[in-house]
Amino acid sequence: MKMTSLLAGTAALLCCAVPPAFAETVATDWHTFGRDVLKQLIEINSEHSNGSTVATHAIADRLTQAGFSKDDFKLLAPADHPIKGNLVVRLKGTGKLKPVLYIGHLDVVEAAKEDWTTDPYKLTEKDGWLYGRGTIDMKGQDAATLTALIRLKKEGYVPDRDIIVAFTADEEAGGDANGVDWLMKNHRDLMDAEFVINPDSGDAASDHGKPVFLGVQTAEKQYMTFAWEANDKGGHSSQPTPANPIYHVAAAVDRLSQFRFPLHMTETSRKYFAARAKLESGQRRADMLSVAGAMPDPAAVERLSQSVDTNIMMRSTCVATQFNGGRSESALPEQARAIIQCRILPGETQADVEKTLTGIAADPAVRLSLVYPPDVSPESPIDARIFGEVERLRDEMWPGIPVMPELSAGASDSAFTRAAGLPSYGIDATFQDIDDQRAHGRDERVGVKAFDQELDFSYRLMKDLGKMK
Repeated sequence: MKMTSLLAGTAALLCCAVPPAFAETVATDWHTFGRDVLKQLIEINSEHSNGSTVATHAIADRLTQAGFSKDDFKLLAPADHPIKGNLVVRLKGTGKLKPVLYIGHLDVVEAAKEDWTTDPYKLTEKDGWLYGRGTIDMKGQDAATLTALIRLKKEGYVPDRDIIVAFTADEEAGGDANGVDWLMKNHRDLMDAEFVINPDSGDAASDHGKPVFLGVQTAEKQYMTFAWEANDKGGHSSQPTPANPIYHVAAAVDRLSQFRFPLHMTETSRKYFAARAKLESGQRRADMLSVAGAMPDPAAVERLSQSVDTNIMMRSTCVATQFNGGRSESALPEQARAIIQCRILPGETQADVEKTLTGIAADPAVRLSLVYPPDVSPESPIDARIFGEVERLRDEMWPGIPVMPELSAGASDSAFTRAAGLPSYGIDATFQDIDDQRAHGRDERVGVKAFDQELDFSYRLMKDLGKMK
């Protein structure tokens, strides 16, 4: 799409999507204001093919109405991806402390209207829930972050550190112009900070509406992909040979299915299990306390390894996700290829994984190649100041639930900020039921009460971090 037509379309959309400057009486009802922001963002379709530029212009309009000057924010997009827009805004402080950076992506995964019971691109309230694509991942958090920033601006709050917020493109699958990665590489001066808050990678869990815990992400596994491949001259299927590439690659895949990476406990995973043990009882509680200690009991490790959710916290993993081979049912295959997707703990390297996979294949006929290099993501220190702020708000809003550091098995944009040397923390208070996770799925939704609490939490945390020494 040409940039001129894009901007024309953007302007047309915004004239209808953005309300006139809000009155003070409306702006003081911050739950109503936050809901209005959420509605606007949900109803801008920012799937991969549409991009995030329209959403950034909508945010820019809101910032201008709230009193931010044109010098306070920048709209930025790669020249070759004009629809993949980003916005970086700064609430200026006294400069006594180094800035804090918030990051939040504006893109969403695709949603097919025919699969939903509501229109995914219309915010719909029903039975105490708000339905719409992005309510959980992560336009709900974007709306809360923007509302908090505007509220602080309207209140005349002057922090001791600049509060920077980057609303970005292309975090989800299919992204070809990741906003955080691009901004860190091309506009580092706008993003430089003492630490980063990423609401997308935080975790707030409930059980049938009752809050259970708050997870602060301090580490995530490194995403990397490999291929195993074997080749042969082929021939007629009536004359089989042991050189069959499918057999060679399949044998390697079978050995992988039986392989388990060794135990590797990081600071995050040890403290996670120590905190999570408080939610458990009996043998499971004892096992978690054991692996949190300096000398884990092998029997405890084995028992916890049988559950997917605990196994992935204790070791790296590699799994076969695709397999291709052969061209015809009556011909011997000339090639076979398996894709091996790995999630590697911080501190382990690409070379370590390559050595392990080569050893698993144990076959010179099977060649290993790199498909997707790792985004190296070191573990962030468990900062007592930041955890202390979260725990204080926990005591005021949800007393008694544990706050625990978490290691994410999946990937987030914090990988790019950590790789750039910025300690990064996933913090979010949008409580979701443990047994009803709908991010990326059908009928994505957030509870009305949960969203209102997220608005309150985001405001209070942002205000506190602005003065935190």
